[in-house]
Amino acid sequence: EVQLVESGGDLVQAGGSLSVSCVASGILLDDYSIGWFRQAPGKEREGVSCISGSDGSTTYADSVKGRFTLSSDKMKNTVYLQMNSLKPEDTAVYYCAAAKVCSWLEPYDYWGQGTQVTVSS
Repeated sequence: EVQLVESGGDLVQAGGSLSVSCVASGILLDDYSIGWFRQAPGKEREGVSCISGSDGSTTYADSVKGRFTLSSDKMKNTVYLQMNSLKPEDTAVYYCAAAKVCSWLEPYDYWGQGTQVTVSS
């Protein structure tokens, strides 16, 4: 059974930092790319970042470029999203998802349950 479990969501002040993680089981990060998406209340889900399973390359949405950093630890089968200089507009439920290649387009094969990130002004 494949599972993606996010953790680390929290309430932080604007300008602060937070790291959220995604632990994968049932798949290997060598075989799958991991994308992070977020959905704010009343808004559509949007792609945030993705890390390729094949070469470790990363892509970022323009809205987070320079502030967010995505990394992976294949020994732990875990992906980390480091978020710096957080803004209130970063408030959302953050989801990780697994697919064979990075893409902002869904569908991804597997999804986590999400973790809430709230940034106060």
